[in-house]
Amino acid sequence: MAQTHPFFSPATHGFVRVAAATPVVHIADPKANAAEHIALIKRAYDQGCDLIVFPELSLSGYAIDDLVMQDALLEECRRQVVRLAEATRDAGLVAVVGIPLRMDDQLYNCAAVLARGEVLGFVPKTYLPNYREYYEKRWFSPASLDGTNVVGDDFLRLGDHWPRFGANLLFVAENRPGFTFGVEICEDYWAPLPPSTRQALAGARILLNLSASNVVIGKADDRAMLSSAQSARAMAAYVFTASGWGESTTDLAWDGQSTIHELGAKLAENERFSMENGLTIADIDVERLGAERLRTGTFADCARRELNADSLCPSVVFLARERTEPSDLQRPLDRFPFVPDDPARLDQDCFEAFNIQVQGLMRRLTATGLDKVVIGVSGGLDSTQALLVACRAFDRLKRPRSNILAYTMPGFATSDGTRANAWALMQALGVTGAEIDIRPTAETMLKEIGHPFAQGEPVHDITFENVQAGLRTDYLFRLANQNGGLVVGTGDLSELALGWATYGVGDQMSHYNVNAGVAKTLIRHLIRWVAGREHSGETAEILTAILATEISPELVPARDGQIQSTEATVGPYALNDFFLFYVTRFGMAPSKVAYLAYEAWKDRTRGDWPVGTPEDEKVQYDLATIKHWLRKFLVRFFQTSQFKRSAMPNGPKVVTGGSLSPRGDWRAPSDATAQVWLDELDRNVPD
Repeated sequence: MAQTHPFFSPATHGFVRVAAATPVVHIADPKANAAEHIALIKRAYDQGCDLIVFPELSLSGYAIDDLVMQDALLEECRRQVVRLAEATRDAGLVAVVGIPLRMDDQLYNCAAVLARGEVLGFVPKTYLPNYREYYEKRWFSPASLDGTNVVGDDFLRLGDHWPRFGANLLFVAENRPGFTFGVEICEDYWAPLPPSTRQALAGARILLNLSASNVVIGKADDRAMLSSAQSARAMAAYVFTASGWGESTTDLAWDGQSTIHELGAKLAENERFSMENGLTIADIDVERLGAERLRTGTFADCARRELNADSLCPSVVFLARERTEPSDLQRPLDRFPFVPDDPARLDQDCFEAFNIQVQGLMRRLTATGLDKVVIGVSGGLDSTQALLVACRAFDRLKRPRSNILAYTMPGFATSDGTRANAWALMQALGVTGAEIDIRPTAETMLKEIGHPFAQGEPVHDITFENVQAGLRTDYLFRLANQNGGLVVGTGDLSELALGWATYGVGDQMSHYNVNAGVAKTLIRHLIRWVAGREHSGETAEILTAILATEISPELVPARDGQIQSTEATVGPYALNDFFLFYVTRFGMAPSKVAYLAYEAWKDRTRGDWPVGTPEDEKVQYDLATIKHWLRKFLVRFFQTSQFKRSAMPNGPKVVTGGSLSPRGDWRAPSDATAQVWLDELDRNVPD
């Protein structure tokens, strides 16, 4: 496969590569500082960056006090910003640097935006600190209150180019959709209403903060919190970089903190207190940011409410770097979107997921006044998780586990191993266990409908499978009627996405489905989590054995020693859950889903795995495999299985990827075609 195909470039899929620069500071020496800037600009270009941002007053140094009023220094800063603009012509990227700017007999603390050999504009600081150790109002004037585009008689002219000036400027790449950014400076984002909020509402998807924030104990956490919160609230990326080594330590110290956040999540951070020039780099998904805003009506409503003729953000249009070269994606990317790599986060997610399931069942039991549940236990993952949820719910309601009526119902293909695991689990958990052999009833039904299997022919078609699946559910509902209980469903979110359920009379139906909002990959880790937290000894060993069992509906007898494999039919659940998350959560095009899957799964040795993942599950997939299973997923999800999701029983939403309930996150026609998604996949993903 030719790696020169545009598919392998992050820019093709809506990513903008940004760098937060932390240069060594030369106090009141713009020429030396410019040299540090140029070196970092070249480094950023070599690493494929589209945008680089420097700290506050990076050309002059921040902690220079009254020296900032000296004509010689201001004039040298003017000369050096032109020099840096020329550096961007050669590098082909956008650079944002800090500069003290004199205009109309006033001095401003500004960010200069440079690209293609020109100074595109200057963004003045809006909120000037004048408390504690900061006294900026001694030297600088703030941006105008309304943030309008001010031009004076003494406006700084650079050659034939007249840069724009204003606090609310938007910088828009005309050749890279979504590459739109706004700029604020240090104190601005400590204000109750930061300028970046208005910039985001006006369309900026990347927000930059040039800072000279000094460091004291705990302040780094505060800055990271503000950056994370602003990126989440503004539905944007937030790039923060602060002054570091070389700044004057007369009364303050500097740690050179740099962070990049997107939608509240940290993409990258640097090592603070470094004595060397540094770059913190990440790929920002501007397409994803646009999709998130599109799906969140409150964002557009807020923009309409807050923006008016006096607060609009003038646009400065530029040509961004055209990138088609292949590159590894530079941002965290979980192989399992529903299962985080970070152990602490995984523990928290499992705690919340399990308790959401438990509380949902508890509420349904108290609402109905029923004191018993009926559940089918197969010895597989889903029924095991549902049974664990039921046990915890009954414990919290102070009801005896004996009121949990669990049934194992062996059929024509039930293995001795899964049957033994089902019985061992029921006994270990102290529920009321029983067994109903469905084969005699199934044989009667197959005979009555004239199926070839009843005449001894080895025909194991869909009818043969669904007779068994339907009988199991039929037994459970009648047992619930007989015992005054409700049927707890076991089918999970992944199966609902794929339509891997027998409609109506099968495992698609229940009185309440505790697993409906939990992806298969998360269920694996939930069982591991419950085993480690709640159980020990024999029970933990049984749960471990269930986790090691291959996923199978066990409806068709083994052939040549090979049991019926679910994943051989529908594809690896690891990939299907990956596809599901990005298709439903962000509405991404299939080609971008394929690209992200390729980046996440192409190398098993790259990146972290969720804690507890067995070695034999640490696999990798090539692009051909990903494209093959994505095609099948698209057909199943968009075309053949929506009618099943349109008749789903109740069940709690659990994961941020959403639910597939027709009463909640996903509503779609049952008669749609997948052709538009298949065409996009074939058009943009190489074979």
